Amino acid sequence: MSSPSPLARLAVEFVGSFPDPLHPLDPPLPEFAFIGRSNVGKSSLLNALTAKKTLAKVSQTPGKTQLVNVFRFPSFYMVDLPGYGWARASKGERSAYRTLLERFVRERQSLSGIVWLLDIRHTPSRDDIDFQELLSSSGRPVLPVLTKMDKLNRSGRAQAIRDRSRELGLPLDLLQPVSSQTGEGIGDLGEAILAAAGEAEVPG
Repeated sequence: MSSPSPLARLAVEFVGSFPDPLHPLDPPLPEFAFIGRSNVGKSSLLNALTAKKTLAKVSQTPGKTQLVNVFRFPSFYMVDLPGYGWARASKGERSAYRTLLERFVRERQSLSGIVWLLDIRHTPSRDDIDFQELLSSSGRPVLPVLTKMDKLNRSGRAQAIRDRSRELGLPLDLLQPVSSQTGEGIGDLGEAILAAAGEAEVPG
């Protein structure tokens, strides 16, 4: 059974889009970044979490997010990062996205946590594994989220969660399955982000 996201009760505004992964934000607040493959459903998830259908732009074309998009809540920022692994991007574009993401994850001192999105239906790709290694080496708190759970029936979901847990080497209870379409898991994910924001230190 789905429950509403507590983030839907909070005021939120679009701050801006920035090409610089180290662009400073004012006022300094904890920041939580959303990262995942370009077709994993980041924009749809952000909209579901805030109950605002047009907060983040949803496109039928993967790779739409090409900048660091920032949204401000009363006590924290949510950051929508470019997706990785977009096959139709040129080699130069893929390299630029990779550099932006790596610098954001490794160097951004105000980054308090990362919401890492993976499609529940698919074995992690080479790009996913590469970014798991990047996230692990960064030492940042990471919440792995399995998107598109509505695409599987109940038994299929349970098996897929076990498979992703084994493939990623992560405990079952660390994986958060969600559906932006049905709202399943959205409330739990919103609670987790809000709790992390309450515990995070304000960057100085």
